Amino acid sequence: MAFVSTVVRASAFVVLLACAAAAAAEPATSRQSLDEAWWTGPMLAPSAGTLPQGHWLVEPYLYDVIAPHADGFGSLSYLNYGVTDRFTVGMIPTFGYNRIDGDASSSHVGIGDISVQAQWSVTRFDADSGLPAMAVNVQQSFPTGKFDHLGRHAGDGFGSGAQTTTLGWYMQTYYWMPNGRILRTRLNFSWAFSRDANVEDASVYGTAQGFRGRASPGDVGSVDLAFEYSLTRNWVLAMDFVYRHAASTRIRGRSAPDAAADDVRIDTGPHVSFALAPAVEYNWNANIGLLLGVRVIPRTSAAPATATPALALNMVF
Repeated sequence: MAFVSTVVRASAFVVLLACAAAAAAEPATSRQSLDEAWWTGPMLAPSAGTLPQGHWLVEPYLYDVIAPHADGFGSLSYLNYGVTDRFTVGMIPTFGYNRIDGDASSSHVGIGDISVQAQWSVTRFDADSGLPAMAVNVQQSFPTGKFDHLGRHAGDGFGSGAQTTTLGWYMQTYYWMPNGRILRTRLNFSWAFSRDANVEDASVYGTAQGFRGRASPGDVGSVDLAFEYSLTRNWVLAMDFVYRHAASTRIRGRSAPDAAADDVRIDTGPHVSFALAPAVEYNWNANIGLLLGVRVIPRTSAAPATATPALALNMVF
């Protein structure tokens, strides 16, 4: 499979990168300790760690997906709780408002699909052996966002109409650069698969008024390689490199309730995209930090280019 092949190549790249970093490292006169580095996290790659028992992480994001003739204003928030030192649970509520040229903009601010998640820490980072932190993450998304019966307001489509399960394997490690500063690195793999959605009338799947049928979203696999460079104790430079492969989505149904048979048969075809997300972090202390970044997705044959500036506040207490 193309996605599996990409995972193998990405893993090999990270191994080579680690070897090159080790070979290039020189003794530093002042090696930064882990306690001297404060982090907020890159824009896109979640942590492979878990929260200490009894602690909360609250991280709201505000963003604007800028595309030709449209803006997708939105927010999402990570609300996580440490059940034990190795097991964290949480939820991710989302909200949005879409401005679209013409009269198809959202009629109001709407709620998107809500996700719940659980993460189990498999290993913790060990500086002596070089063992990275590794974790298993499971997310379940519920179709709480509006996705059909959109009428003239296509911008009211904030959801998918389908339950989606996402399995993730997260890794995180630390490298000391020749100048003694720390480069924190994350490599995350995820695979999402969805159930079918019953669809009526105009929808996020491009169906028209009168449609009755089903949509089968394709599986989505992604790889996120992220770096954070501790410039000073407070300031961090970050970058995500993301590869995403979405399998074809199938739509089957009738163009009108009284149609004799399924006369609508659409296959979107697979879609591959790449994204870059540079960001700057400022950390007031080890538990509170602010991130300002932008995700850039170049134009593909199936979708226009987008730029998504985002602001996030990370708080652990």
